[in-house]
Amino acid sequence: MGAVETPVQAVTRTPLIALLGNPNCGKTALFNRLTGARQKVANYAGVTIERKEGSFTSPLGRAYKVLDLPGAYSLSATTPDEAITRDVVGGLRAGEQAPDAIVCVVNATNLRLNLRLVLEIRRLGLPMVLALNMVDVANKRGIKIDSARLARELGMPVVETVAVQSGGEVALLKALDLMPQDALVKAAPLSAIDAVPVEETQREVRRILDACVSFAGDTGNLSEKIDDVVLHPVLGPILLAALMFLVFQAVFSWAATPMEMISGGVEAVGAWVGGMMGEGVLRSLLVEGILGGVGSVLVFLPQILILFFFILVLEDCGYLPRAAFLLDRVMGGVGLSGRAFIPLLSSFACAIPGVMAARTIQNPRDRLVTIMIAPLMTCSARLPVYALIIAAFIPNRDVADGWINLQGLVLFILYFAGIFSAMGVAWVIKRFMGANTHQPLMLELPSYHWPHLRNLAMGLWERAKIFLARVGTVILALMVLLWFLSSFPGAPEGATQPPIYYSIAGMLGRALALVFEPIGFGWQICIALVPGMAAREVAVGALGTVYALSQTGDELATTLAPIISQSWSMPTALSLLAWYVFAPQCIATLSVVRRETGSARYAFIMAGYMFALAYTASFITYRVAIAMGA
Repeated sequence: MGAVETPVQAVTRTPLIALLGNPNCGKTALFNRLTGARQKVANYAGVTIERKEGSFTSPLGRAYKVLDLPGAYSLSATTPDEAITRDVVGGLRAGEQAPDAIVCVVNATNLRLNLRLVLEIRRLGLPMVLALNMVDVANKRGIKIDSARLARELGMPVVETVAVQSGGEVALLKALDLMPQDALVKAAPLSAIDAVPVEETQREVRRILDACVSFAGDTGNLSEKIDDVVLHPVLGPILLAALMFLVFQAVFSWAATPMEMISGGVEAVGAWVGGMMGEGVLRSLLVEGILGGVGSVLVFLPQILILFFFILVLEDCGYLPRAAFLLDRVMGGVGLSGRAFIPLLSSFACAIPGVMAARTIQNPRDRLVTIMIAPLMTCSARLPVYALIIAAFIPNRDVADGWINLQGLVLFILYFAGIFSAMGVAWVIKRFMGANTHQPLMLELPSYHWPHLRNLAMGLWERAKIFLARVGTVILALMVLLWFLSSFPGAPEGATQPPIYYSIAGMLGRALALVFEPIGFGWQICIALVPGMAAREVAVGALGTVYALSQTGDELATTLAPIISQSWSMPTALSLLAWYVFAPQCIATLSVVRRETGSARYAFIMAGYMFALAYTASFITYRVAIAMGA
């Protein structure tokens, strides 16, 4: 089965290398190893699928561009991710440079699954190199691969790589330098892939494996022994619940010291600025508007990074696909696939990547349901609001003989309230869209391994940059705007209320209070809800501005907590917590929903049903709390 004859033309630009492979083959780790910090992330034109491109220089001094394509099991696309990969490789995307060569990355311990994609790409006739990744793991297991024989069978260079180790990419760089640099090969039509039946491709895979790979010394996979416990029908769910509980306990317990350090720094800056300037509008803007607002949000960075630390560790060690498998039956009962677990888990960070991750779900109906419920997962932007209200109304004490922190327990309950509500909404949507038989989850379970510190550090750094960028742009702009609305016009002569009461923000808050009074929200809370539509974490800074506080950073949070504990009733606090469990989604998420679904209708439906849920939940919570004498 030789390569298809294709025309060539002279190359006058930097060659573009496309990295292609199955999910969990180490492709992205190899991309990071090749490019380091020389990479940029954007979206493909017309869709919100991530496009990662970088550059590197080979040992011979040749410059390359490299594109990390979405993971795919086949070029016979069944998901939007695979469709993007197919179109890029085939040169079908307008305005997108077609790759000059393909580096197909395969998992050396799972060639039986990975080689199908290799054979499909080979039919396009593009220059190819096979990167035999994770060879260290294969060697430890006793799997013997004859790389030279495999290269002859496939008709392409085969190199061994270990993407997670320094120098693990050297053999690949040498192979790229040996490829012709003076000609560009145009890919054969994609119809060349479908010209060969899948059954014939699988027979060819088996033939190549029999000729090139020996499993005689395979000692078995330690992961299988671990899975006897992790995937046990009783022990597995208990372990999953315990891990999630540990995460939310750590968010409160571990973050205390770094939060104090950040708050101390912001407070010192606020005191210095206040001491250097006289009373006036500019001082009020800098101290109360900018430092008071931005500092109050910045202090929650440690809690967000701790949450992401656990998510990244569980993902990198290979546990998350197991969690999807464990939850498949439960999620199937409400009309979802276990594959929806990963997008929903991503939504704990932010609903935007969660909505985008749903494109990996093959069934269009399951994909739409997952998108519609993803914002019900408790995103990190809710965390500052939860932390403030919990600190004000829930005692910071240990229960269960010191094993459990009461505040962490309440946070755990709030997160699971979002999960259970999402399952309920999915069940309702399933009934409206028509019953659909549950499709069993077919998922590749990667081998367990220790998390790689480099990948973990890069993931946390990326999340920190995203959070700090929001603090320095969206949140900063909203705090300045809110300060202006809260400061002008000033209080009239003989005013008996605080100055903010007579401001534009005060007028707006009193108007909204007519709608929200039945659920216990006063005009101060209503003012904080408005900027929360753009970024939920702004609510803490907004409340600080509303209550005319001059402190900054954690001092704002610790000062605001006793003030709201005195100003609000317990029913109001519980009602606001219920509101944020279901709070209508931020504008940025609604925009992504419109792009992912191709219709503004679903964005409006999402905003409408979430507002209705939030209002109903808050109303019930408020009235029940009053009836119980809270």
